Amino acid sequence: MSRPVVALALLLVVAAGCARVTEIEWESPVSRAHPLAGRVWDVRAERFVEPRDLAARLVANRFVLLGERHDNPDHHALQAWLLRELIAAGRRPALGFEMFSTDDAAAIARYLARSPRDAAGLGDAVNWKRTGWPDWRFYQPIAQAALDAGAPIVATNLSRAAIDALRKNGFSGLGPAVVAQLKLDVPPTPATRAAMAQEIRESHCGQAPEAMLDRMVDMQWARDARIAEALARAGVRDGAVLIAGTGHVRRDRGVPAHLARHAPGTGVASVAFLEVEAGTTAPTAYAGRWDVGPLPFDYVWFTPRVDDVDPCEKFKESLEKLKKS
Repeated sequence: MSRPVVALALLLVVAAGCARVTEIEWESPVSRAHPLAGRVWDVRAERFVEPRDLAARLVANRFVLLGERHDNPDHHALQAWLLRELIAAGRRPALGFEMFSTDDAAAIARYLARSPRDAAGLGDAVNWKRTGWPDWRFYQPIAQAALDAGAPIVATNLSRAAIDALRKNGFSGLGPAVVAQLKLDVPPTPATRAAMAQEIRESHCGQAPEAMLDRMVDMQWARDARIAEALARAGVRDGAVLIAGTGHVRRDRGVPAHLARHAPGTGVASVAFLEVEAGTTAPTAYAGRWDVGPLPFDYVWFTPRVDDVDPCEKFKESLEKLKKS
C-alpha cells in the first residue's frame, strides 16, 4: 500500500470474528499523541464511539456527508475508509465532490466512459492542477473506492456562470427556473444571514470587503443548495456520499438544511473531521469555533494537524488581494 495511493493506513485486527480499527498511522505530523487524535465523538449522545460503530451507523442513512480540512491527508484517507465500509455493507451510493462543479460533469462522463475503473486519470480529465485544490492524490483513493464498486461520481458545485451571476445580482441573477430548481425561494433568515456573514469574516481573517459580504452569503447558500439538489438527484438509487469542507456539512445551515427540502424524510448523517488543538481535550470545547452551542455535526472524528501555522499568515497575500478587489 503506497503512500501516493493511500495517505493513511488503517490496521485491522480480527478478534472474536469482528474486525476493528486498532491503530492509525498518521501522515499529518502535528499533535499525533494528542488524547483526542483518532477518537470519534457522538455529538448528540455526548460520548465516544468506535470507528467501526460509526461506520455501521452511517449505513442506515441515505445521505452521508463527510467534512474535511482540504489539505489534511488523514481526512481524505478516513473518508475513503468510511466509503469502503459503506460499500462492504452492501451500499452503492453516488459519490459527490464539492471540488467538481457542474462545468466538470461532461469531462467526468467522457473520462469514465473510457476508463470506468481508473481514478488516477480523473484529476487530469478535469484539469485538477489548475483548480487550486490540494493534490489529486489525496482524493484519488476516495474516487477509486466508488469506481471499484461501480458507483457513480457526481459533480455537485455551482457552475462558474452561476457564481458570476450570483456575484453580480444575488439569487435573482440565477433566473426563476434555477431558483425554483434549487429551492432558493426560501432564503436564509436574517439571523442565519448574519451568522453566515460573520463566519465569512472570520474565515477570511477580516479581509473580506464588507461590500461583498451579502453576495458571498448568497453564494454560500446557493452553493449548498446546488450540492443538496445534486445529491438528491444522484442518490435516488442508493443515496449519496459527499466529500466537502466542514462548513458545508454543518447541520444547522449547510447541505443538511437544504437536503431537508430536496429529499424530505430521508436519513442524513454529518461527519466532520477536525484537527485537534494543543491543550484542548474536551470534545465539547471545539464548538466555539462554530459560533453555536453544541457542535453542528452528528459525529466528529479528531485527527492530528497538518501544521501549526496561523492560517491568516499562511494565506496573507491572497487575502490582501481579496480585500483590494
